[in-house]
Amino acid sequence: MKYLNHLLPIDERVEDLISRMTIEEKISQIFNISTEIKSLNIPRYDWRNEALQGVAFVDISTIFPQAIAMAATFNEKLIESVASVIGDEARARHHEYCRRNERIRWTGITFSAPNINIVRDPRWGRCQETFGEDPYLTSRMGVAFCKGLQGSHPKYLKTSAEPKHFAVHSGPEKDRHRMDIHISKKDLYETYLPAFKACIQEANAKGIMSAYHRLYGVPCSASHYLLQEILRDKFGFKGYVISDGGAIRDIHKYHKVAEDYSEASAMALKAGCDILNPMDIMTTAKLNRLKKSVLKAIKDGKLTEKVINIALKRALRARIKLGMFDPPELVPYTKIPYDIINSKKHRELARQCAQETIVLLKNEHNTLPLDIKTIDSIALIGPNANNPEAMYYPHYYTNPPEITTILEGSHNKNNGSFKIHYAKGCALIEPAEDWNHAIQFSHSSDVIIAVLGLTGNLEGEEGHVIGETTGDRTHLRLPKMQEKLLKELEQIKKPLILILTSGSAVATSQNASAILEAWYSGCEGGNAIADVLFGDYNPAGRLPLTFYKSIDQLPDYRDYSMENRTYRYFKGDVLFPFGYGLSYSKFHYKNLKIKPNRIEENKNIEIKMDVLNKGPYSGDEVVQVYLGRKDLPYRVPIHELKAFKRIHIEKDHKKQVSFILDSSQFKNVNEQGDLLLEPGIVEISIGGGQPIAGAENILTDKIEIS
Repeated sequence: MKYLNHLLPIDERVEDLISRMTIEEKISQIFNISTEIKSLNIPRYDWRNEALQGVAFVDISTIFPQAIAMAATFNEKLIESVASVIGDEARARHHEYCRRNERIRWTGITFSAPNINIVRDPRWGRCQETFGEDPYLTSRMGVAFCKGLQGSHPKYLKTSAEPKHFAVHSGPEKDRHRMDIHISKKDLYETYLPAFKACIQEANAKGIMSAYHRLYGVPCSASHYLLQEILRDKFGFKGYVISDGGAIRDIHKYHKVAEDYSEASAMALKAGCDILNPMDIMTTAKLNRLKKSVLKAIKDGKLTEKVINIALKRALRARIKLGMFDPPELVPYTKIPYDIINSKKHRELARQCAQETIVLLKNEHNTLPLDIKTIDSIALIGPNANNPEAMYYPHYYTNPPEITTILEGSHNKNNGSFKIHYAKGCALIEPAEDWNHAIQFSHSSDVIIAVLGLTGNLEGEEGHVIGETTGDRTHLRLPKMQEKLLKELEQIKKPLILILTSGSAVATSQNASAILEAWYSGCEGGNAIADVLFGDYNPAGRLPLTFYKSIDQLPDYRDYSMENRTYRYFKGDVLFPFGYGLSYSKFHYKNLKIKPNRIEENKNIEIKMDVLNKGPYSGDEVVQVYLGRKDLPYRVPIHELKAFKRIHIEKDHKKQVSFILDSSQFKNVNEQGDLLLEPGIVEISIGGGQPIAGAENILTDKIEIS
């Protein structure tokens, strides 16, 4: 049988396999639960799996910092390494379960990741799953993540990446099954599509997950415009599209543009959705009913076998690339041992990643790092100081490995020279019995460390949060009980270090002596945060999204226009801007050189500058390049990120940093959605953050586009 001959071209193998299937067998393979076909030696396979910060659900895995935290590293190579480890652990788990003949849900190697939707509004509960608000940063992180997951073998995929949700999705969660989004073509091509284009064209992502909602009146999972005209015709995508869980049902049940599941499935398949993904809880009886619905669509003339064949070809190509029809000894990833999962080496990488995610937002009078030689006692206060669920997303990671909390990480730094007095003070949203102890400890200690914020139980996907039907936030502040605790701690005349855990922006008091944004920092997060607190690591994380002062500054949540949203278009004052982050060292920029001072189509420019670490610590600096212009007749960003590098510089040393920008990076999207290289003057700004009022140490120059 040709389809089992690993020496033949993939397309020839796929054609042979399809030719041997009945129509019923073909239909059985276009659902996310692809059932067993014994006569063809095809085992059961479930396409659905998650890998945002590690391999999710079944069994333990190494849990890395959440995606929004990964973006804060501004380190593409690191994120590719993290995703590669996730892919290794996925392979090890998958083959272990195959050996046991347990082909159960959540043990597959096709992942609904990365989430490359853009954070246009910090209220969205799933901000934490994304790489933030900037299309360029999201593109770079997305490409790195896809490459890491899929590997670099010339013949076989390690796993298959499925960037999601295609396209234009970022809440509200409660409306995602029903809403119809209408945006300008400018916003579509300038903001919402670039990361998908990059993951397809640069990382060769093999899958795409479609979205729930409608775009321009048509459900995304049945949109010929999205799935054929843009995805395949414009972007050149050759892989498979899998619908989000339940999105086909939504076409008839909520969008009401189809009579029933039979018609909805026909619409989706004809538009280019290849794998129909029902909701997570799927009995055999229900799956059989859905298969009969597809067969009915064929009998009713709404669908053809040719369309089924096209979808099946795309799905089977991926399975062959994953080595599922080849002898295991020929597929290198089958040899990955099971004991690498949550290994010491992988946890060390998780710690490194967590270190690089931490953003130092404030550090008055060099409060940090703490000098244990001069401290007798620390009051460690707050609901997330010893809360493992403040380190990961509980909805996806139901079998977490050992999680090092901030309390445990702090104890690991203590050689007996100081005391740590711990009290919660309050729970996430409720009082705690040890409130008075928290206040007493704070009065009697030299330093107060307050660990406050959110968890995935307060912000997250629809239906997976405490006491809510959706996972979105209604404000940007801390929960009221935590605000009350923080205010009381601020009245105590002691150095106060505030550590925030969250998956998005938090607008909180600025009265603390020092503030760290720790995100959801993974299984080694407690150790990494302690490394920063006690000076064993010099923080250099940068914010991948804007920290606004309040939602009063933002447009209506349902409005998908980018007007007055994100750093690229927001005109007001903020708490902390995109790209912002402090260090324990001071970095100085000088000797900017840009050659040539003019650019044209298909040409490059080179940017060079010196960066000096003036000390007193060695550390990383994130060098950022922004472009801005004011001479176009249509709306353009105030300025936008176009390049970055995270570099390590020893104290009292300097490095020359260089960038090559090509002409495509100087193009702008007009109101019709066209990407154009427009003649005029562009301002280039280079530094450790955005070129905004009050920013220090930013170098600028101008070049001409001819």
